[in-house]
Amino acid sequence: MALKQILAWSRILSPSSAYSYPASGVMKFSSKSSLYIVKVGIPEFLNGIGRGLENHVEKLESEIGDLQRLLVTRTLKLKRLGIPCKDRKLILKYAHKYRFGLWRPRAEPVES
Repeated sequence: MALKQILAWSRILSPSSAYSYPASGVMKFSSKSSLYIVKVGIPEFLNGIGRGLENHVEKLESEIGDLQRLLVTRTLKLKRLGIPCKDRKLILKYAHKYRFGLWRPRAEPVES
């Protein structure tokens, strides 16, 4: 039974079948680029996350300094700075995503 399923999936996902089936799992990517901030500092990073983290900008800039040091900061350091648990979790979650290139703060749209 398992062998039949493996063979069925291998036929569906094979490179030759990608051309014969239009919806064979081939993802389409948009060529439209989204607006990103070129220089990202601690204020832009926290504003990009939102959820009230903008309140900690002064504290983090004075104690940590720059974004690269914030990206490698651990939870105990943030706790010693007096940042609440939910905010620490959000900062660490988005720092991890930012390091791996999965998330970047969006640029504000320019109104003309």
